[in-house]
Amino acid sequence: MRVDVLVFDGVDDLDVTGPFETLSMARRAGADVSVRLVAEDERTAVTTAGGLRLGPVSPWSPVVADVVLVPGGGLASSQRPGVAVELGRGQIPAALREAVRPGLVLASVCTGAFLLAAAGVLGGRKATTHHMTMKALAEAGAEPVDARVVDDGDVVTAGGVTAGLDLGLWLLERFHGPEIAARVARGLEYERQGAVWLAGSVA
Repeated sequence: MRVDVLVFDGVDDLDVTGPFETLSMARRAGADVSVRLVAEDERTAVTTAGGLRLGPVSPWSPVVADVVLVPGGGLASSQRPGVAVELGRGQIPAALREAVRPGLVLASVCTGAFLLAAAGVLGGRKATTHHMTMKALAEAGAEPVDARVVDDGDVVTAGGVTAGLDLGLWLLERFHGPEIAARVARGLEYERQGAVWLAGSVA
């Protein structure tokens, strides 16, 4: 499983590092998983909302990914880097829209869901985001679900901030089985939180 984490200036620190570490640990647990940071432009590093410099950042190449994971951060203000600025620029939503193909899973953490919505992939789809922005998610065309992770097939969304850990673990379970996910959770010393909503059932 190859996971590309799409980053941008103003991204929330834990939205990126939570799932990144979770997925990176899977290789040490025996799973064929690779994870990297990518950007839709040619930058080689980004600065998070907390001031953390992240890199190296690889070029955007979703055709070779199994999962493109979109973190959130900075939805509330367009006066500083973050999701609101990226929505205004429109380049990330356009890149995500063009990336859609059979076999590719688009995933998001927190307000990264709004970049998926702007790409047109959440219309009428079950999804989740940070609890404070659920109403706005409905206004963006999704059908909000009160769950930690929502798996709607080729679109998988997670709630706010720390839910990125549960997203990473769910992706491991979905692609590599519950034993790998459990092994990574033990390594993280993390107890999985909340429910995973699946089309037709709750895991």
